[in-house]
Amino acid sequence: MLAVLLLALAGGFFGHSALATQEGLSEQYEVFTAALRAIERNYVVPVESERLVYSAITGMLQTLDPHSSFMDPKSYAQMRERQEGRYYGLGITITVVDGDITVVSVFEGSPAYLKGLRRGDVIARISGDDTKDWTSDQAVSRLKGPKGTFVGIAIRRFGYDDLIPLEVPRDEIYLKTVRASFMLNDQTGYLYLDSFAENSNQEVGVALSNLRSQGMQRLLLDLRNNPGGPLDQAIKVTNQFLPRGNLIVYTRGRVSNSDQDYHAREHGDFTDLPMIVLVNRNSASASEIVSGALQDHDRALIVGETTFGKALVQSVYRVSQGAGLAVTTARYYTPSGRLIQRPWDGTFDEYLTYNQRAQEPDRVYRFEDLKYTSGGRKVYSGGGIEPDQRFDGPFNGFSPSSFSRLLWGRQLFITFAQQFVRKGDMRIPPGKNHQELRSDFLVDQVMLDKFREHVISREVVIDEDAWQGDLEFIRAMIRYQIDVDLFSSSHARRRLFEVDPQISYALGLFPEARQLADLGSETNINRQ
Repeated sequence: MLAVLLLALAGGFFGHSALATQEGLSEQYEVFTAALRAIERNYVVPVESERLVYSAITGMLQTLDPHSSFMDPKSYAQMRERQEGRYYGLGITITVVDGDITVVSVFEGSPAYLKGLRRGDVIARISGDDTKDWTSDQAVSRLKGPKGTFVGIAIRRFGYDDLIPLEVPRDEIYLKTVRASFMLNDQTGYLYLDSFAENSNQEVGVALSNLRSQGMQRLLLDLRNNPGGPLDQAIKVTNQFLPRGNLIVYTRGRVSNSDQDYHAREHGDFTDLPMIVLVNRNSASASEIVSGALQDHDRALIVGETTFGKALVQSVYRVSQGAGLAVTTARYYTPSGRLIQRPWDGTFDEYLTYNQRAQEPDRVYRFEDLKYTSGGRKVYSGGGIEPDQRFDGPFNGFSPSSFSRLLWGRQLFITFAQQFVRKGDMRIPPGKNHQELRSDFLVDQVMLDKFREHVISREVVIDEDAWQGDLEFIRAMIRYQIDVDLFSSSHARRRLFEVDPQISYALGLFPEARQLADLGSETNINRQ
């Protein structure tokens, strides 16, 4: 198996150049196989060759950079599902919590959603079999299946004494990346793109057209917490806002075809629309391509925090046995020549914990990091996209204290939402102690007191000063998580907008965005 794997890697990466290094590879291959045989024959307990080989490849890639990685067949298949944006199943994500198969999220409009499954539900039985101490892989293999077939499950839910039996059909699950789009007021459109997949450009185009038909005259594009995705989708989404011929991104590497310049192929339908792009420390990769290109062409005002700083292009190679490799083959640069990739330490610890630390608003840059936008504005290379206007807010636009971040990290807002049901929702009738809510509910003092009791019941000590200081954040997150659970992501995002500090700040910057749009238009006219 190992020989087949190494040949597949060599062919995938190097082609004919592999012949020139065959002798060196053969010697190293002999060392590796000798070590593998010694472990298989002599280790104190039997070990699987597959696990040894997979671990060795993972360790090898971890010596390169933070993003090159090995995917076993299961992980590779899951990655392809995310990129394609569809699969056949119930429409849920699950994890194991204390030996229970627990629902983490439910995709709106999916069979699971239509049957009434919710976050926090425990799938206690599948096809009559008790799932206690199952792995998530075991559960997924039983839940997925051909379109149109049914699977019988029984769920355990807060507020019910008995298990709730359900027959759920399997169907094609479409993973939307535009999670919300609506008019903030009579002229401002809002679009929240939470990731990139193979259908993102189409989704964005439809959302923008709908907003324009509702009178949109300016746009707030929200890329906060967007981890990225396929490069081609970042390019196509950016092209919707740029005229034909504008450089969007370029890549440089050492393997064949890694040096590429990507220009706007068409004249975008929204090239004159004043734009603000919201980003934060979790905006990475493809979302940095979009925000970086729009900033470099003076096309949009970037507001929020410095982005994550991932500018490494991974090429995905399918190797033998259905496994895959994501290997860094190039770096990407914004149109002004900025390398957005942040440096990393030897263990990647500093790099991977970046989003947990306070940012440095007054970073000192080297002279060689200075670049200029098309209109002559200063921008800098060497670590993420710096916003034009900074406003820290890593938690849905807020910057809460460490106490409230603990509440968030312990998922106490999510678990509290399990006590409520949507008024009139009879998919699964309310259980005991459930409170019915309408979509316009408010977080009053009674609900705040209940949440406080919930926090104490989870053995969290209340920090009174932090509680009072973060009260607006606590109210907002209670309402947001209940809205997501009972109504929809779009409804939750619309109501969150009313109190989101970053959005409130950004809305006041549209006069500056208008001036920037005019500057970008003048620059493009002068180029022609």
